Amino acid sequence: MRPSNIPSAVALIVLAAWPVLARAADPAVRFDPSALDRSVAPCADFYQFACGGWLSRNPVPPDRARWDRFAELAERNQTVLRGILEKVSTADAGRDPVDQKIGDQYAACMDQAGIEARGLAPLKPGLDRIGAVKARAELPAVLAWLQDEGVNVAFRFHSQPDFKDANSVIAAADQGGLSLPDRDYYLKDDAKSADLRAKYLAHVQRMLELSGEDPAAAAADARAVMDLETALARVSLERVKRREPANIYHKMKAEDLQALTPHFDWKAYLVAISAPALPDLNVAVPDFFKGLDAQLDATPLEAWKAYLRWHVVHGNAGLLPAAFVDEDFAFYGRALTGAKELRPRWKRCVAIVDDEMGEALGRRYVEATFGAEGKERTSRMVAALEAALERDIKTLPWMTEPTKVQALAKLHAIANKIGYPDRWRDYSSLRVVRGDALANDWRAAEFESRRDRAKIGRPLDRSEWGMSPPTVNAYYNPLQNNINFPAGILQPPFYDVAMDDAVNFGGIGAVIGHELTHGFDDQGRKFAANGDLADWWTAEDAREFENRAACIADEYAGFTVAGDVHLNGKLTLGENTADNGGLRIAYMALMQTLADATRKPAAAVIDGFTPEQRLFLGWAQVWCQNETEESARLRANVDPHSPGRYRVDGVMANMPEFQQAYSCKAGDAMVRENACRVW
Repeated sequence: MRPSNIPSAVALIVLAAWPVLARAADPAVRFDPSALDRSVAPCADFYQFACGGWLSRNPVPPDRARWDRFAELAERNQTVLRGILEKVSTADAGRDPVDQKIGDQYAACMDQAGIEARGLAPLKPGLDRIGAVKARAELPAVLAWLQDEGVNVAFRFHSQPDFKDANSVIAAADQGGLSLPDRDYYLKDDAKSADLRAKYLAHVQRMLELSGEDPAAAAADARAVMDLETALARVSLERVKRREPANIYHKMKAEDLQALTPHFDWKAYLVAISAPALPDLNVAVPDFFKGLDAQLDATPLEAWKAYLRWHVVHGNAGLLPAAFVDEDFAFYGRALTGAKELRPRWKRCVAIVDDEMGEALGRRYVEATFGAEGKERTSRMVAALEAALERDIKTLPWMTEPTKVQALAKLHAIANKIGYPDRWRDYSSLRVVRGDALANDWRAAEFESRRDRAKIGRPLDRSEWGMSPPTVNAYYNPLQNNINFPAGILQPPFYDVAMDDAVNFGGIGAVIGHELTHGFDDQGRKFAANGDLADWWTAEDAREFENRAACIADEYAGFTVAGDVHLNGKLTLGENTADNGGLRIAYMALMQTLADATRKPAAAVIDGFTPEQRLFLGWAQVWCQNETEESARLRANVDPHSPGRYRVDGVMANMPEFQQAYSCKAGDAMVRENACRVW
């Protein structure tokens, strides 16, 4: 997950251990020689060599579509969060206000009997408001109200830094309003896509029937939903094209947006959504809004109302009675991802509280697990990786000196945010009522929507986080030029105090290097040290970068999943560039560490492997992964990250350092004849 409205390259990576949890962790979650498959030569398939034992012992659980080392860690984190929430969910007048909010929302979510008893009553005000719409002129106010409550209809409206002046926050309007994972799911004409659309159509009909429509009306309304969403999909910008910042930056006056959409009253919308004054805003995809306007004119009002009813039911299914939850899982879980069972309710409720009040729950989580020691240790590792990247930039043979000067200036300006925010978010204005799960959810969405809009017209707050502290993830933000490592990922198998430097540099070091490299990938390189969209490259160096990046894009486009689905090398280019650069930077940092006379004992052979070999094993074992065929197909279409196998083998085939460590020879699968390298 990443900050949603910026072209940032966000990857699943980070570091630093929590002593309390690390001591309690099952040894199997750490770097593990028994996870190897020694029947396979490392130079033939390093991923299978490093992960084969783990793969055979870790099939995908029935409530998952994908099971990997990240999921293992997320499960452990959820158990910690459950312990916190179970403790504070007991009604007690003496509870801290933070504990009251997270505890009461968790208790409300867990109250399945109460949710069943209330039935559709919590949705009735929303459905009644949609039903009362008599004219198209009423749609702007209704859309504003639904969006304020977190319902994804028609388009997105939010704040974002100005690409050309990153210290300023402006409003942004962007494409949205789809229920399938990507525009292409509506438009592809292959058999599997057609079959999935048929299942989606039937699912929409069943959900509308559950909401009270008779079968004939629900069938007609489901077709109207499909037709309208397909029309919006046709005018939505493709995922790969959105990776080019210039394609999603079109700053204009509010009256210019009104001219694009003569059938939509923006003044009425902005008043209804309580937006601040808008001297200008970014209209990310103008062609989308032209197409939206055409549908506002051509699509019958009753079809729009069916679309809005569907989104209200769909967007709130998780906190409705079991019939809705089960039907939602039947399509979005089983059909779309291949998961066989619904996750236990406690896991779903923990996730809801983390999503709605992540910094309130995260504050308690950090107190229980992380602390200042973890932050300090992580900072030292980041410094070592930044020093390695500086050496890499200075010695690049393909980059000229003027561009190197700018690259180094950007590197030195990168800010490091580690573990948790310096200032916690204030939830005092958010009302949470015990026994009112769905209304709590809507109020939380409204709280976040208004908090987001309040940023418009103000200076950018660079201290703000885009992820909650318990999140198993990390990201680089190009508009702020910072790297962000939540506490949730800072433990084994990424970093382990019980392990040697080599394994930790292969895990934690490479993931730090990965995030740093994002500042210089195909997206990040287009932003300057201060976060502004700016061209700081010489024409010669830009051409050389593009040629080297094309090598990586072509390499990964040759990889397949689920038998016949090719990866999209252009979609995954930023992550693949960061994987290749991040591991090389980690290797450099390890070599520097081993060269330090005071650290010579760390160079010992362990479990039969040299430090260099263990570094590559440390990286590979982070990416051990099993996945359903459905999930693999889905991710190949929408995920900018390559599957674990290719995050390992794709990188190793490009690294002479790996080939030297394992004595690979020309012709071996892990030796790419025309190796790719950017950083």
